[in-house]
Amino acid sequence: MQVYAKVDHVVLKLLTGLFGKEGVLLDPDLLEMYTHDEVPGLKAQPEVVVRATMVEQISKLMKLANEKRVPVTPRGAGYGLSGGAVPVCGGIVLSLEKMNRILEIDKNNLMITVEPGVITGKIHEAVEKEGLFYPPDPASLDSCSIGGNVAEGAGGPRAVKYGVTKDYVCGLEAVLPSGDIITLGGKLVKNVTGYNLVDLLIGSEGTLAIISKIILRLIPLPRVTIDLLVAFNEFQSAADTVSAIIEQHILPTTIEFMEQDSLLACEKYLKKELPLREAAAFLLIKLDGNGKEDVEALCENVGEICLEHDAIDVLVASDRSTQDRLWEARRVIIEALKSRSPVNHMEDIVVPRARVNDFLREIKKLQEKYEYPIICFGHSGDGNVHVNILKEDRPQGKWARTIPKISGEIFDIALSLGGQITGEHGIGATRRNYLEKAVGPKTLQLFRGIKQLFDPNNILNPGKILPD
Repeated sequence: MQVYAKVDHVVLKLLTGLFGKEGVLLDPDLLEMYTHDEVPGLKAQPEVVVRATMVEQISKLMKLANEKRVPVTPRGAGYGLSGGAVPVCGGIVLSLEKMNRILEIDKNNLMITVEPGVITGKIHEAVEKEGLFYPPDPASLDSCSIGGNVAEGAGGPRAVKYGVTKDYVCGLEAVLPSGDIITLGGKLVKNVTGYNLVDLLIGSEGTLAIISKIILRLIPLPRVTIDLLVAFNEFQSAADTVSAIIEQHILPTTIEFMEQDSLLACEKYLKKELPLREAAAFLLIKLDGNGKEDVEALCENVGEICLEHDAIDVLVASDRSTQDRLWEARRVIIEALKSRSPVNHMEDIVVPRARVNDFLREIKKLQEKYEYPIICFGHSGDGNVHVNILKEDRPQGKWARTIPKISGEIFDIALSLGGQITGEHGIGATRRNYLEKAVGPKTLQLFRGIKQLFDPNNILNPGKILPD
């Protein structure tokens, strides 16, 4: 394990001069919120938190940290699900929450320029007022920051039609561990000038550089949306329906799935009965477009496909209030599972979408083998399954011993089906010991070489992605 320097009084004095007294946090009560992200049970104490307001501060901080060999953990809003913002090596947490300005909405070029601390939902609101659309929609969009989305390569339900965060990032400003500021890409739809470092930084989880400015591509806002909630007596029928929709060259905006266990957990959390609660499996399908008649015809076509594949009911919503009611359970599912079991463990695998049902079948066997509740939900349209293992009232010792075994088997199942160990939550601190199994030793060697080139002293977000 690498040994780092501590934040001594000399470093603290320099940090105070750089960020001001209000930008340097030392009070243990204030530091508490920076000890964790959304991974249950994973915490680590920073020695100090600094809150940047401009890129020049970040640059000077990294020069100082590199010289003194003090680790720096960048942090957005702290809503990650892999421990990426947890300061597992102590040192300095660099919070970007104060860098939260929308700098420009360029309607002529269909681009928006933002700082990393802007909440993703605020971007949606701002561009939709202009008749524009930023499609990526992580579940925590009303809380998570765009910088965290870029660093983690975030996805969301609309990925099946519109893609994920990386498909909309056209330019970045970033600070290297040395303190140098680099500018990559720009307001460009095409750009093949050398190696694509923009894509390299997307999903790098703050281990290669600190993102300080982002240029995002926008598209025109669809004028019409229709949602369908479709119920089935078995998941196989739901899986067959997804394949049939895609085979008909229909690309819905979203195709989400839930099983009955997850719906019932949401009912208990919301304290209300939800539609079609007796069904074994559900699909939530969103369709959009610019012509009302075209979208309604598409809706009718999708509804017929669902019924041909043994759907027991199809609820249709074309107005906002009814749509919100259909999506109510899906939006609170993580909170509902936490309410049922405050201690839980989520994996975030991805498989070819035609193999989702094969994956779920194997997960049912794991549930029987280990005798822990395992509840799945996710994105049928892109093969991304969130696997939730609940501790409930089982002994802590047994839980700690068993979770690594279950996770290892979940990853083995995903890999055997042509999938991977994470689709949108990242490697972070929680999955790094499985990385070599996922990518192989040669690719891991290349990863290490990239990290060494960017960060030779390993001060930027150490303990993430790469295994020791």
